[in-house]
Amino acid sequence: MALRYTLHSLVFLWGFVVACSASAAEFDPRPGLLAQQDEWLGRSIDASSLAQFDAYLPPALSEVIAKGATELTTGPFITVPVHPRYVEATDQFGGQAELGDEVGDLLNYQQGRPFPGLPEASDPRAGEKIAWNMRYGYGPDEAETELMTWRYKNMRTNNEERRIEMYGAIMRFDHRHVREPLPAIEQNRAELYSALYLKVDFPFDIKNTQLLTHTKLDDGEPEQAWIYLNTQRRVKRLGTGQKTDAFLGSDIMIEDFLGYNGRIRDMAWEYVGSTEIFAPVYGFDDLSLESKIDLDGHEVIEFGGAGGCFPEITWQPRVVHKVKATPLAESHPIGHRLFYIDAATYAPMVTEIFDRAGKLWKLGVVAVSDSSKHGEENAEWQGLITDGVTMIDLQAEHCTTLQFDTRIPDQLLRTQLFTTQQMRSAGR
Repeated sequence: MALRYTLHSLVFLWGFVVACSASAAEFDPRPGLLAQQDEWLGRSIDASSLAQFDAYLPPALSEVIAKGATELTTGPFITVPVHPRYVEATDQFGGQAELGDEVGDLLNYQQGRPFPGLPEASDPRAGEKIAWNMRYGYGPDEAETELMTWRYKNMRTNNEERRIEMYGAIMRFDHRHVREPLPAIEQNRAELYSALYLKVDFPFDIKNTQLLTHTKLDDGEPEQAWIYLNTQRRVKRLGTGQKTDAFLGSDIMIEDFLGYNGRIRDMAWEYVGSTEIFAPVYGFDDLSLESKIDLDGHEVIEFGGAGGCFPEITWQPRVVHKVKATPLAESHPIGHRLFYIDAATYAPMVTEIFDRAGKLWKLGVVAVSDSSKHGEENAEWQGLITDGVTMIDLQAEHCTTLQFDTRIPDQLLRTQLFTTQQMRSAGR
C-alpha cells in the first residue's frame, strides 16, 4: 500500500498521547507515518523513489533529490529526550507568558516553553509564539566546541575551496534550567539572555579572528555583535546590516546562526501549518562507520552527495510546524525564510530561504542527534546535539558545511569569555 499522509492520523496520534500525559503530548508528538513504518524504514529516497516520498519532504530538498544531487536513507523514529527540569518548568510556568502589544514583546515569561500546546491556525500571532518557543527551546546552559570545521565547497566541480577551524562556546545568562547558578547568572549587567563566541584557529591568514554576539533579554534592545580581525588587531562593532553579510565569505550570515540569531521583532512571523516530514534526526552511535570521520581526535559526521554538501545521516519522520519569517526591513537581502520546526523540541531542522524576487535561494539543514545515543560523555546533555550544518546556495551551486564535536564543559565557563576585553586579549 502506498504511503499516505492524513491530518486525521496525526491528530489522532497526538490526541492519544495527550490522553496519556500532558508533558508527553508536548515533548513527544508521534507522526502518523509510524503506523506505516514497514513501508519506509531503511529505504533510500532518491530520484527513482521520490514520487513515493515527495509529500513528506520540504520542496527544496525534493528538488535537489530529483536532480540527483543527493539521496536520503530513512531511519527509525527516536523519542528525543528533553531535560526533565525543562519539562517540569513548562508544567509549572507554561501558559503564564503573554505577547505584548508589539511584535517582540514577551511578558511574564519565567522558564520552560513559553507557549505550550498546539498552534492554532485561527490565532494571528501563532507564528510569533512559535518563534519564542524556538528562541527559548531547551539547550544546555553552557556548551563548548573545541573543533568546529567550516568547509566551502563548489557543487559544480566537487572541489573544497577552503577549510576553517574554530573554537566555539555559548552561554545562557538567564532562563537557565540545569547548571548552577540557577535560574540566572547574577553578574549580568548587560541584561543578556545568551552569548555566542567564535575564534578562528586555522588557517594562519585569519587566525585569531573572533566573533561575539549578545542576545538581550529585552528584544527591543538593539542587536549587538563584534568582530576582531587579526589584520586590524582591534575589536569592531558590527552594524545591523553587516549581520546579513556572508560571514567570512561563507554561504552563512550571522543572522542564520542557531537557526535564527536576530530579534523577534525584526520579522513578520506567519504560522503556515503543521505537517510531517522526514527530518535529519538520528542516533549518532547508530550511524555506520562510513558516515563518520576522525578529525584530530574528534569523531564527526561525514558529508557526501554533490560537492560533499549533504550530511551522511539517517532521516526519521517528525511532526513539524512550518513558519514563514519575512524581514520587515526593506534593505534585508532575503525575501523570507520558511522554517520547518520540530514540534517536540522547537529546533529548526530545515530552512528554505527565498530571495527578494520570491525565488528559492538557499537550503539549510541541521543534523541533530539524540544525546542518549551520542557517547557516555553526553549523558548530562539530555536533548538534541547538533553534529553538523549545511547551507546550500542553490542558485550559485555552492555550499558551506560545518562539523561539530560539542560538549558540556567540565567546569563553568567564565563570563569573561563573552566580552570584548577577552577578544582583545585573545587576539594578541
